[in-house]
Amino acid sequence: MTLKKPDSAPSPERSRVMRAVRSVDTRPEMIVRRLLHAMGYRYRLHRRDLPGAPDIVFPGRRRKLIFVHGCFWHGHDCARGARMPAANADYWRSKIARNIARDADHLAALRQAGWQALVIWECQLKVRDRPALTALLRAFLEDAAPPGAIPPAGET
Repeated sequence: MTLKKPDSAPSPERSRVMRAVRSVDTRPEMIVRRLLHAMGYRYRLHRRDLPGAPDIVFPGRRRKLIFVHGCFWHGHDCARGARMPAANADYWRSKIARNIARDADHLAALRQAGWQALVIWECQLKVRDRPALTALLRAFLEDAAPPGAIPPAGET
C-alpha cells in the first residue's frame, strides 16, 4: 500500500475542506448551548483568559465550565473516537495524543484555579440520550456532582 505524499501547495478543494473545520459554534456545542438555554441557564462563551478557552462558562459564584469535545479530535474511547484515518496514521496518532495531553493540562490548571469542569462528548448528544444529558447538566450545575465532573482542587 502506497501513501500519497501531501501536496506542496494545498489544492483549493483541500483548503475548502480545512476551512470548514470549526473550533467554535460547532454543531455539538450548539446542541448543548440550546439545551442549557432552554433549561433557563445563562452563560459566557469561549473565555480566552481561561486555560483551554472553555466552550461554556458559568462565572461568578458557580465557577463552573463545560467543554464540548469532538470524539475524534480529543481521543474519546467510543467508536467514533477510536476510528483512525488510514492515510498518515502516525501523524494523526501523535496529533490526537497531543490533544489528549493538552486537554489534561488545561483541566488540571482550571481545577487548580478553583474551577469545576465538565466534559461533554459528541457521542453523548444523540437525540435518544438527551434526557440523560439534561439530567447530567442539571446535576452538574446544581452542585450535585455528576459522574465525569472534575471538582476544583482541594475538594477531592
